Amino acid sequence: MRLSHLVLAIAFSSLSACSKSPADASPEPAAQSPSAEAQAPSAEAAAPASADSGAIEAAIANTNRPASDREQDSWRKADQVLEFLGLEPGMHVLDYLAAGGYYTELMSYVVGPEGQVIAYNNPPYQKFSGEGPAKRYGNDRLPNVEQVTAPTQDLALEPESLDAALFVQTYHDLYWHPSDEEGKAAWPVLDPAQALAKLVPALKPGAVVVVVDHVAPAGSDPIETVDATHRIDPAVIKRDFEAAGLVFDAESDVFRSPGDDHTKSVFDDSIRHKTDQVMYRFRKE
Repeated sequence: MRLSHLVLAIAFSSLSACSKSPADASPEPAAQSPSAEAQAPSAEAAAPASADSGAIEAAIANTNRPASDREQDSWRKADQVLEFLGLEPGMHVLDYLAAGGYYTELMSYVVGPEGQVIAYNNPPYQKFSGEGPAKRYGNDRLPNVEQVTAPTQDLALEPESLDAALFVQTYHDLYWHPSDEEGKAAWPVLDPAQALAKLVPALKPGAVVVVVDHVAPAGSDPIETVDATHRIDPAVIKRDFEAAGLVFDAESDVFRSPGDDHTKSVFDDSIRHKTDQVMYRFRKE
């Protein structure tokens, strides 16, 4: 994956992930992942009962949102993502590798003045997001948002301070080892287990983590698939979060696309914003 593709993917309002990550925004062999045809509960059926649908709808309808954000709503399906997250007023949440902050802003409106959103980026994400964060958060525009920029291994979070965390097309980037020299110069080698070891202690008992990401072929090596296509085998995601001490809680089929070719890059114009994706929820007991 060329760095130019990374820049394109995470420029403000086109990223926040491959839909939102340096892989679009916005990464070992593993057990078999669910097939694209596998049945999964709907986001509505699996969403935590505490989700405040009214607050989520009001956030999406908020006229203060940038026009560029509203143009992305149809393919981001943010209402269903935030319902699945169980978001409600007063919560303290983390947008992990938030890039330009599409989801950060929505979560800011939902959690309200009694809540808080941490918009976390590592230095490359912050750099490639350009002026996006400054425009979004400048002049105290979203006063309940705290911007944090730090290498993943240095991320400092208060113990048991978070009600929820969200990864939207960003978890796979923790596995990204660019094969080209340009990418190597811009993106550090990261340790997914180390990143989760920083996150999990910051979750309150009962807190949830939702992960949305592009599907790679079952059993594929994430180092290879992330560099080639910015996809990850869902079994790797499940394995990693369970190894970190979280319990697999639910999944949603809202982003599943059985016709997607899992060998294609997520930047391919024929599948851009239409890739087969999983949405998993994990819980801290």
